[in-house]
Amino acid sequence: MADEPEAEAQKQEHERELWSLFKSTGDLDAREELIVAYRPLVFWIAGKLNINFNNNLRQDIIQEGMLALIRAVDKFEPERGFKFATYAFHKIRGQMINLLERSEKRAPLPVSDEVLELYDNNYNNNRDDDWLNVSEIISRLPGREGEIVSALFFEHKEPRDIASEKQIDISHVYRLRRAAVARIKLWLGLA
Repeated sequence: MADEPEAEAQKQEHERELWSLFKSTGDLDAREELIVAYRPLVFWIAGKLNINFNNNLRQDIIQEGMLALIRAVDKFEPERGFKFATYAFHKIRGQMINLLERSEKRAPLPVSDEVLELYDNNYNNNRDDDWLNVSEIISRLPGREGEIVSALFFEHKEPRDIASEKQIDISHVYRLRRAAVARIKLWLGLA
């Protein structure tokens, strides 16, 4: 039992050396060793998602987690003093959840469809007036919510294109869209 703390200390020192080597020289062998060392974290997180999914989706989730792990290794800054496992956990889990949202179609309908449906159900007057109302309501949305909804509704852009343009994650586009639709429903007295 006395050897366990010593072995753990040696393991931590070896990992510090790998990080130093990779970050200072770009050593790809050190990078590979770090990725392989943390690969079990991907499988552990996938198992903890506690979701029933078919084998193909499970493979996709693992693959998505591995890509997130690789990006986490590449972007991690050990000099900041944080534990890599904590940093990687959030990156991997977030990427897996994003995949699940996309694959299970849990992301909401495009805003233009939702907003039009709200107006179709509640305002059966002249279509030109509806467009003016939509434009006015969207202009009242705060900051990025308004930008995202305008791009989706008026410019007919895809969420992935908006995410790329704004340099944000596609899941953030969906969150902003959901928040905007909830706000619009509240304003219209439908929430």
